Amino acid sequence: MQRSLTLVLVLGGLGAAFLTGSWVGSRPGESGRRPASERRIVSYTCPMHPAYHADRPGDCPSCGMRLEPVYADGGDKDAPPDASRLLKISAERQQVIGVRIGLVEESAGRQAIRTVGRLVADETRVYPIFAATDGWIQEVSDTSTGSMVRKGERLGSYNAPALVPALQRYFLTMPSGDSPRTFGTASVEALVQQATDQLRSLGMSEPQIEELARTRAMLKGIWILSPAPGFVLARNVSTGQRFEKGAELYRIADLARIWVQADVFGRQADYIKAGTTARVVVAERDRVYSAKVSTAQALFDETTRTLKVRLELDNADYALKPGMFVDVDFEAVIPQAVTVPADAIVDSGLRKVVFVDRGNGYFEPRRVETGWRVGDRVQILKGLMVGERIVVEGTFLIDSESRMKAVAAGISGTPATDPVCGMDVDEKKAGAAGRTAAHDGHTYFFCSDECKQKFEKAPGQWIK
Repeated sequence: MQRSLTLVLVLGGLGAAFLTGSWVGSRPGESGRRPASERRIVSYTCPMHPAYHADRPGDCPSCGMRLEPVYADGGDKDAPPDASRLLKISAERQQVIGVRIGLVEESAGRQAIRTVGRLVADETRVYPIFAATDGWIQEVSDTSTGSMVRKGERLGSYNAPALVPALQRYFLTMPSGDSPRTFGTASVEALVQQATDQLRSLGMSEPQIEELARTRAMLKGIWILSPAPGFVLARNVSTGQRFEKGAELYRIADLARIWVQADVFGRQADYIKAGTTARVVVAERDRVYSAKVSTAQALFDETTRTLKVRLELDNADYALKPGMFVDVDFEAVIPQAVTVPADAIVDSGLRKVVFVDRGNGYFEPRRVETGWRVGDRVQILKGLMVGERIVVEGTFLIDSESRMKAVAAGISGTPATDPVCGMDVDEKKAGAAGRTAAHDGHTYFFCSDECKQKFEKAPGQWIK
């Protein structure tokens, strides 16, 4: 009897243990979902064409991507909470399009900036010769454009209707001896000074006035003298030519010192300081010069859309001529900043996007603001943090797939842009879901409630 009771108790304990184990084994895990092998698959879909569904695994007939299972309990257990606004690309597809992941970095140091420049004459060493009165050219020398001239060298002469009366007045006021004379209340010296000033107003040079005082002979014309040593940049005279007051007869330039106008883009000019030494390479002559950045401010050229940075260059041997093109190498000091490779940025002209790797094949298109670009690095002013994983190769193909996904999701025409994340948003669908916000008379559309909430907390942070 006792033995039968013991057997019954043992069998009862084993049954209870079995039932308990079955109940524990059938409980869902901490995540509330069963293992993938036990989850019920309702269909298969393409990650790039979510409108396509199939009842068995295979490849997408549109793009050839492997179809992914859609589970009855909600889908991908590894998906981020905001997966609805992310782009999912399988590891197989990433390998096909050549996706490479890199990090957002903080970098600084010295960066070489190489650009082109054009030689121009130093404006402070250019000497135009203008006609001081109406007249006509009597003679010209054999100097021509490009000729080198000395200071005071005679380039030609001209006559003027007012020359003869001015000479007569000058001779009449000249004293005939050493004893001073007066004409009324004016001294001879004052009258001579007035007559001399009149000759100067006609363009007569000091050497010619001294020659006139010494010889006291009537002149046939007014000399045209070079005001400085240099090269003839312009010769606008010929024998017998008539001209009006103010006409440019010659232009002389001293090329012992010359300027380089270097083309620099955007914020690069901010890192090129006055006094900085640069290398100037003249390819035609296979020579390298050293030039210094001028203290003058860079000027904007609306034709080339560049800033013209001026450099000063010694040219003692006159080997460099205005109009020549040169290569200019600067060494810019770049401050510490958040940077990414230039290839990581997709620039549509209206916005700039970087794809952030969120893990498990999910990518977030993140709108960014950029600063300077030096070499293959671009400064990020807003949108990324140091250490974030981003796509650095294959960005344009990922952007194409992102647009395909937008089309497949029903976004037609010109989509709105989510001001927070930069994603394309269908206005009708966002409006129907209540993901809109008004600010300063403008309506903004959002891809998710999260983006809408961020916008409503600080609209000014997201509106340019």
